[in-house]
Amino acid sequence: MNLGKPNLDVFAQTLLELAQKDPAIMVVTGDSRGSARLGNFCSNLPEQVVEVGIAEQNLVGISAGLAMYGKKVFAVSPACFLTARSLEQIKNDVAYSDHPVKLIGISAGVSYGALGSTHHSVHDLAVLQAIPNIDIVVPADNFETRQAILASVNHDRPIYIRFGKRPVPDLYGPEAVFEIGVANHLQAGTDVTFISTGETVARAVVACDLLREDGISAGVISVHTIRPFDLQALLQAAQSSLAIITVEEHSTHGGLGSLCAASLLEAGCRIHFRRVGIPDENTVTGSQEDIYKHYGITAEGLSKTARELLQKPGTSNLTGVRRQTQAASQGIGL
Repeated sequence: MNLGKPNLDVFAQTLLELAQKDPAIMVVTGDSRGSARLGNFCSNLPEQVVEVGIAEQNLVGISAGLAMYGKKVFAVSPACFLTARSLEQIKNDVAYSDHPVKLIGISAGVSYGALGSTHHSVHDLAVLQAIPNIDIVVPADNFETRQAILASVNHDRPIYIRFGKRPVPDLYGPEAVFEIGVANHLQAGTDVTFISTGETVARAVVACDLLREDGISAGVISVHTIRPFDLQALLQAAQSSLAIITVEEHSTHGGLGSLCAASLLEAGCRIHFRRVGIPDENTVTGSQEDIYKHYGITAEGLSKTARELLQKPGTSNLTGVRRQTQAASQGIGL
């Protein structure tokens, strides 16, 4: 995989291109122009920027007001503050009032690393899923980022888009397509499927390579949209694989893993399942990479989790049943 740019760079570049052609596009930011890579945007289009300072509640309220009068508003702030300090405004001024603000959470997950749990955003997907009428998108790479911004400009519902800080590998080829609410199948696997979102998707892709060296068939689905959730993609993975592992840079409570677990149970699926993310504790101190390693959100950690899960009692029997079922469907005797 080639290493691309930080998703934030692609976000800022794409937004500038769009705003130069559409004066209705506005950026509202809370002392985050540098962190959000919006320097060029502010220099070139100063009349399309509102700077509110470190006042996140005001940021969301002003954004809702601008959207009410027809502006296409991108409200940009660190995810940890945007979805905690401003949660009431997101709930009431944006979602309840149905103003199509584009909430951009930057430096999400554990991007702030050694600044500690106060600056980590491992709660945002959980709290926003509990608020109706707001879509949630977590791009994995530069392609998903650009497409998410292009799709969000005229999106007629409130939407939250979440970005980290680091350069990310390119995951897609030139024929790739993107649609909000439709997960992307990056690789197919009959033994285990990683259901992943955001910057952890690339880790899952490399984990698949490690597993294939041991003869394990592993697949990856990039769930770039948490809401609306692509239930069909999850159920198809449960039918075609022996095990599912969810991977996210978020708490294991209330995020992608919880969503998948509940969805599988409600659908009556019986499958080996594991959530990988941040457990129910304050995160350890260190860089983003240190934290990833500590919690097993690495290619090595994920491949180890997959091996352990596939060795659970009953997996061998499931493999035999699945092979017999597949053979029968193809008219093959065993």
